[in-house]
Amino acid sequence: MLAMRDKLPPPDQWPDFLPLPGVVYPDHLNASVALLDENVHQGRGQRVAIYWERQAITYGQLLDQVARFAASLLEAGIRPGDRVLLRLPNRPEFVIAWLSILRIGAIAVATMPLLRSRELITILDDCRPRLAICQDELLEELERAVSASSGVTLLVVGSTNGRHARFEDWLNRAPSAQPANTRADDIALLAYTSGSTGIPKGTIHFHRDVLAIADTYSKHILRPTPDDVFGGHPTLAFTFGLGGLLIFPFRAGASTVLLERFTPERLLQAIRDYRISIVFCAPTTYKMLLRDFGERLPEYLASLRIGVSAGETLPATVFSEWKQRTGITLLDGIGSTEMLHIFISNSLEEAVPGSTGRVVPGYEAKVVDQELNEAPAGTPGLLAVRGPTGCRYWNRPDKQAEYVRGGWNFPGDMFVQDEQGLFHYVCRADDLIICAGNNIAGPEVEAVLLQHAAVKDVAVVASPDELKGFVPKAFVVLAEGWQPDDQLVKELQEFVKQQIAPYKYPRRIEFVEQLPRTQTGKIRRVELRQLELDRWRQHET
Repeated sequence: MLAMRDKLPPPDQWPDFLPLPGVVYPDHLNASVALLDENVHQGRGQRVAIYWERQAITYGQLLDQVARFAASLLEAGIRPGDRVLLRLPNRPEFVIAWLSILRIGAIAVATMPLLRSRELITILDDCRPRLAICQDELLEELERAVSASSGVTLLVVGSTNGRHARFEDWLNRAPSAQPANTRADDIALLAYTSGSTGIPKGTIHFHRDVLAIADTYSKHILRPTPDDVFGGHPTLAFTFGLGGLLIFPFRAGASTVLLERFTPERLLQAIRDYRISIVFCAPTTYKMLLRDFGERLPEYLASLRIGVSAGETLPATVFSEWKQRTGITLLDGIGSTEMLHIFISNSLEEAVPGSTGRVVPGYEAKVVDQELNEAPAGTPGLLAVRGPTGCRYWNRPDKQAEYVRGGWNFPGDMFVQDEQGLFHYVCRADDLIICAGNNIAGPEVEAVLLQHAAVKDVAVVASPDELKGFVPKAFVVLAEGWQPDDQLVKELQEFVKQQIAPYKYPRRIEFVEQLPRTQTGKIRRVELRQLELDRWRQHET
């Protein structure tokens, strides 16, 4: 088996890592112990760690299950440094498996539940796990991937029809295992990017990184207590969900509510029934809740004190309407799989509509030009960030050199920092449309179009043009009751011209049934851009 450290980039290609003020991690550190055992040691063994499907699992019960499952992993031959792939929805088995993997010094590789066999083959070939733990209803695609890729043992949650070992059997077949004496800089997880800009890339994170995101963003922005209840719907396989629904609540000794299947109704019922106080959602979810529940929202949200939004920028209109209807502040933030979680965010004391906020304590960020010189306030440029976490790609030296330059991480986002120090999202660097020498940010045009009653969803990308090089093109999903026609195209174009500089209006508009999205809900603009390029090439030939 490949040694994981053999595929890390050389240290001179790593970003600069900043120490956390007032926080010193010991040389030997096991994140599973810090998140689970420590709660029991501090007297929280009888407090609820997980709510799921009317079940309540205490920290003491969870520790017993994790220690037993960890022993079964060892009995099966899983050793420190081995990769274990997870293909599970948001349910207790994910938490048990993830904490058990880290407990024995192995490496967790969580995958999005909706990935297909072709995508899974890429991950299997890349990280070569010893074991894959899969929900029964998600097994078919994984079996196809395993048959086409290198051999891997399958362990199934639920029914196996006798083909594979059962998770439930492993959970009780061995005595409890003591945690491995892992170092703080031992690898804990291999997280794959969502692929919104191409093939997913594996990102490496150490045991200390797992705690660092809780000791920065969660500690300073969310400020949780053991009485808080966390909830939301991002998959635990996505680092946004992993932080918000596992790492942050467990670091604070709080509770988490897991939703195996998300609908807006189920989410609101969970908030009301479990008295969720901190919820994690993508911007699209907040839009859906406003659209479908409107004035009824407050009756579900009596316990809620914070709504966290990430994955894509939160439109100012959504922030303002949510605040007006519920009185609750939505905290927009930006993070990345490479950085593990959010590093710029609004706060309860200062949440400005349309702004991403300030740097999370522990991180540094700046806006730079192409020569990496810091840009003046108000000038768009590339975002550079560094802190206690950072990018280390698994076996991708070409991408490492792109993401890390001069000790700084470059997530690929264009930002403006204003005179007050607030960061404002412009677009992804590859979403910038250069039209006849003018720079146009696709998301800015999208934000305007979303204010029109006819527009339910929209993506604006560069479309090749013989005269101007590229022009903005809008792919529009219409709201119910609107019909696509030439008159509506003209109406939408004029609407944009009245709101922002006229040269930014979409020269072309195409009405579509839906937009392509990643498993984490991000619009795959790269797919739309490629579609336009392919159409152009066909036209040229």
